Amino acid sequence: MRRVLCKSKIHRATVTQAELFYEGSLTLDVELMDAADMLPYEKVQIVNLNNGQRLETYLIPGKRNSGIVCLNGPAARHGAVGDEIIIITYGSYDEEEVKKFKPTKIFVDKKNRITKKQTK
Repeated sequence: MRRVLCKSKIHRATVTQAELFYEGSLTLDVELMDAADMLPYEKVQIVNLNNGQRLETYLIPGKRNSGIVCLNGPAARHGAVGDEIIIITYGSYDEEEVKKFKPTKIFVDKKNRITKKQTK
């Protein structure tokens, strides 16, 4: 049996842009993607702490160290600039992998700079 677990998350990122008339996705600072082990075009779930909405989309790499967190296309209807969100990726693990598994958690400040990385 395989189980789906939270592989990584970026906690309380601040939305910096919302571009309604753009191909749907989430543009994310590559520094954050690398720290959270997230890849370009990887499926993500976004949880908006301000309005409770959840959505699934994929990642587009944004400029490194820019702090960009941009909701694009239809995703822009799920949040506004200044909203805090959690960005989550999931993985599928077998029973042996689950025993050793630890998710990666990235914590950021209001400017989306990394303040802490946790893998336990």
